[in-house]
Amino acid sequence: MNHFSPTFESLREYQVPSWFMDAKFGIWSHWGPQSVPMFGDWYARNMYVEGTPQYEYHLRHYGHPSKFGYKDICALWKAENFDPDTLIAKYYKAGARYLMSQATHHDHFFNYDSKINRMNSVNVGPKKDILALWQAAAKKQGMHFGITEHLGASFAWWRVNKGCDKFGPYAGVPYDGNDPAYRDFYHANEEHGTDDPGRIFPWYTENMEFRAYWLRCVSEMIDKFHPDVLYTDGSLPFGGHWMGEEEGAPLKTENYELGLQAVARLYNTSIDDHGDNQAVYLQKDRRPQIFKVGVLDIEKSQLPGIMPDPWHTDTCIGNWFYDVHSPYKHPDQIVEMLADIISKNGVMLLNILQRPDGTIDDEADYILRKLAEWFAVCGEAVYGTRPWRVFGEGDTLVKIDGFAEEKTSWNRNDFRFVQKDGAVYAFLMGARGGDTVTIRSFADQPVTGVELLGYGPVPFRQDFGVLVASLPDNLPVFCANVLKIR
Repeated sequence: MNHFSPTFESLREYQVPSWFMDAKFGIWSHWGPQSVPMFGDWYARNMYVEGTPQYEYHLRHYGHPSKFGYKDICALWKAENFDPDTLIAKYYKAGARYLMSQATHHDHFFNYDSKINRMNSVNVGPKKDILALWQAAAKKQGMHFGITEHLGASFAWWRVNKGCDKFGPYAGVPYDGNDPAYRDFYHANEEHGTDDPGRIFPWYTENMEFRAYWLRCVSEMIDKFHPDVLYTDGSLPFGGHWMGEEEGAPLKTENYELGLQAVARLYNTSIDDHGDNQAVYLQKDRRPQIFKVGVLDIEKSQLPGIMPDPWHTDTCIGNWFYDVHSPYKHPDQIVEMLADIISKNGVMLLNILQRPDGTIDDEADYILRKLAEWFAVCGEAVYGTRPWRVFGEGDTLVKIDGFAEEKTSWNRNDFRFVQKDGAVYAFLMGARGGDTVTIRSFADQPVTGVELLGYGPVPFRQDFGVLVASLPDNLPVFCANVLKIR
């Protein structure tokens, strides 16, 4: 197979590897030093934003960020009970066929033995190469391994560490982001200012020195781990609406040159390893001219219907980092989300939260056990399937509204469909034991057999194309039972 060039023209020839379309479900270790306070996502930023709950917690629990900053949080992260082999075995049993591990978040701390960034998990905190340990465990289990990088936003995102309090006893005292001894870690990002810390954009910086640094770091990740999947948190660096590009406007090609180099490197490394490209690149820009270089990722949301190209969604059981305040999704919601997503040609990644010591709590373990229970019966309807001619039937639709992930109130007439090897699998989104289900989507297709996975054949009839099947009183699994229809 020919190698890719770092251009849109070349990379738009990308084809999604079949293993990814077959896998359907992965688990993510979105884990790092920001898990230490157990106070959720973006702690490294918000601890420097006066008045936020994370700032108030930091001030009263650790001390003022002029005295005890994020570098000191990193030193507290020990991962002393991290057992990747045990976790991977649980994840595989729970249905996951690929593992994603965070290489670095916006906090600029690297979870591997980097030769570029001294603030990494081998030098500081755990004194372990977290990514290498995850990769070895995934390989033993036969799971594909991917990494996520959130570095591109770091330079502008973390400008708040150069600020100071406006009120109170520490008013005017600079935060430790101003410490010259850690300027390499906290970034020389004064150009972005510290006014209006609630402002998120620009997500990407125009600082060319940092952009070149991003490419060096991501190249190191690719060369070190040869990942099957690489995820960028945002658009293909350094462009998209994150840099003010409007929908439909011509691409500012110069913004994407370094990102294109990284994607070409990822694919060409895979070609060298396998003879053809088995790697997947994930990013969040929905414009076809961008996402065609890889796979579109949609964070904590979905799509309304079947997309011609495979797509990906990343979600979590609770907050992105471990958060004692955040409730978890129930297992039935997770399974129902998966059924809806794969019916539309999607793939689902689920973050299982880890505590700072590397373990998962009892609630997370319960979710994994329930997923394992469901996949043991219904995995046949997930792995290797493709969308059918329609994604579903029934009036109930998943709410698609930004980052909203409300539990959907399904009814007995709601179904989601996939197909494989001449069979159509119908997920019963709201049916209960003893129900008689009526499916109208087979109007022009004679049905020769109906089987309930985990139970066996069930009585059925087809009147004027309408399929009517009778369910037993006791269904095999706790939600989204599956009819296999031939």
